[in-house]
Amino acid sequence: MQQKIKRFYKQAAAAPAEGGYTVELDGRQVRTPAKAPLVVPSQTLAEAVAAEWQSQGEEVDPRGMALNSLVCTAIDIVAPHRPAIVAELADYGSHDLLCYWTDETGELLRRQQQLWQPLLDWAAEELRAPLKKTCGITPQDQSPDSLAALKLAVEEHSDLELTGLAAAAKAAGSLLIGLALSKGRIDASEAVALSQLDELYQAERWGEDAEAVERRAGLGRDLESAARLLEIIR
Repeated sequence: MQQKIKRFYKQAAAAPAEGGYTVELDGRQVRTPAKAPLVVPSQTLAEAVAAEWQSQGEEVDPRGMALNSLVCTAIDIVAPHRPAIVAELADYGSHDLLCYWTDETGELLRRQQQLWQPLLDWAAEELRAPLKKTCGITPQDQSPDSLAALKLAVEEHSDLELTGLAAAAKAAGSLLIGLALSKGRIDASEAVALSQLDELYQAERWGEDAEAVERRAGLGRDLESAARLLEIIR
């Protein structure tokens, strides 16, 4: 976990830079943890990151700077390791959350049909990636053509977009939810509802503990941060 540090600057602001826009702290350019210049392609994104720095109090808390963290990830990790990131992310399609349905009739099945099926239909029609469903946790092999189509959809993303997509897919446990969020088909609140459908249903029936609530809240924040990045750069 990143530690808080004492605030060492007065003013954070977006500024033009070679290759796009950067964030400056009292006129000095922000750098990533790997010491690379923090440069983004749009002024809007630079301003949003600068706003995170400016909103810090007497201490700088990295947990309150989600966009800054995602941008640094794009520069330090995604860009130099793009092929591996694409392959890892595309592999989510082979075991996507939305393909694993309840084996019981009743309310949970109704909710899956209402909320999950439209995204599976969208993937088949728009992404040309029909995916097979199964019941329970039994692994379901998917068509190589469908997996290739999903990989193509992932590859179409820029490094920043890929970073947001990866964060969303990881938090949701679903590449389809991440892609739908990336393409503006769903928003952050819908992504949370889709990804936590099973858990929320079980919580309604059996109750839940504080740890489960906190875990879901953390995943929700991760999805919201990814959604914000994707919306800014869309």
